[in-house]
Amino acid sequence: MKSLMVRVAVGLAAGTMLPAAAMAQMATEVIGQPIQVTTNGVSNTVYLDPGGALRIMTPGGNTVPGTWTAANGQLCLAVGGGQECVPYAQPFQAGQPLTLNSSCGATETWLAQSTNAPPMQGERGERGR
Repeated sequence: MKSLMVRVAVGLAAGTMLPAAAMAQMATEVIGQPIQVTTNGVSNTVYLDPGGALRIMTPGGNTVPGTWTAANGQLCLAVGGGQECVPYAQPFQAGQPLTLNSSCGATETWLAQSTNAPPMQGERGERGR
């Protein structure tokens, strides 16, 4: 868990320098949804919240806050002064685990437990704009 938090923290710190528009275009399928991240046999539940906030729920029931960004094919998490990034080549799909190698050298399994519906193409506001 500690390595995940450090890796998450590092990724988020780098991501805070990116424009919000770039961040909003990636990982929208899992914003607010639980993602199980398993590293070295320890599973944490990660929530990528709107606005770049992050919550990690540990097996012991603790909540660890942090930040996240997604840009340039990387999903980065920052927690407690450390950062970790994993490749982000395509949207997560609920129930389909991904084995990813982090920037910290760890092999992790990411499993989105559920996902958001994709945004409607050409969706307009109430006034047709």
